[in-house]
Amino acid sequence: MRIETNLIDRKGQNFRDLPKEKKSNGNNNNKSKKGRRRQKKPTESVVKELLRTCKEVFARGGAGIVPHAKDVERLRSVLDGMQPADVGLSPAMPYFKTVETEGAPPITYLHLYECNKFSIGIFCLPPSAVIPLHNHPGMTVFSKLLFGTMHIKSYDWVTDVPHSTNQNPNPSNCQPTGIRLAKIKTDSDFTAPCNTSILYPAAGGNMHCFTAITSCAVLDVLGPPYSDPEGRHCTYYRDFQYTSFSGDAELVPEEEREGYAWLEEREKKPDDLNVVGAMYTGPKIVGN
Repeated sequence: MRIETNLIDRKGQNFRDLPKEKKSNGNNNNKSKKGRRRQKKPTESVVKELLRTCKEVFARGGAGIVPHAKDVERLRSVLDGMQPADVGLSPAMPYFKTVETEGAPPITYLHLYECNKFSIGIFCLPPSAVIPLHNHPGMTVFSKLLFGTMHIKSYDWVTDVPHSTNQNPNPSNCQPTGIRLAKIKTDSDFTAPCNTSILYPAAGGNMHCFTAITSCAVLDVLGPPYSDPEGRHCTYYRDFQYTSFSGDAELVPEEEREGYAWLEEREKKPDDLNVVGAMYTGPKIVGN
């Protein structure tokens, strides 16, 4: 899902400083083995490892280009091992509290990093918050559930049938112009810790919807990120049961119809979607 990040720091400033390494006060003339021992480099933070891996994996990336399978597994492995504390999060933070408000609960987006090759960010959802059904045009997307329980429903387009094939439609049940048939990829609850989910430009559930069962946090890596100038717009959809439109009843065998749905493009972002940006305050992802 696209988030406007112009009000969120993109330059790595105002991040929490990591402890600085203390300088040694030892005698320079000390020729003992201890004195000659090389200092061990500090362990690379998990978020810096994530950034470094993303830069390598998406180095030759672009719209519609899927990274090599070995690179996909490298990045998946880094994300699979991540914990909420690695990005400075805990379920007790205000982002995840139930708030008495009219309409949908607000979702908080923490912007970590973005370049023309990929972006990294975290969605913080209180209970019952929903990220509506939307697409990821030409993208490979990694989603890591850091904590909580979430329902994910995802679809891929069915490409081997016409978009609209009504020859003798029932006027009261005819599908609208522009609606497309999609196959359900995922329709399940996920509870952390669980494996990172991956979607691809034309597979893996490129269009998905997230519903928070409990408070939860999802770290997203998008390669490449959304870009209006480059034609990668975030489009939202409504979904309808396959049987909602009888004109195309013969496209899918009756015993398989529960695995399909019709998707209709929304003209604009849903009015009840409330996403606010907040400053990322976890360990530094860029800089020393």
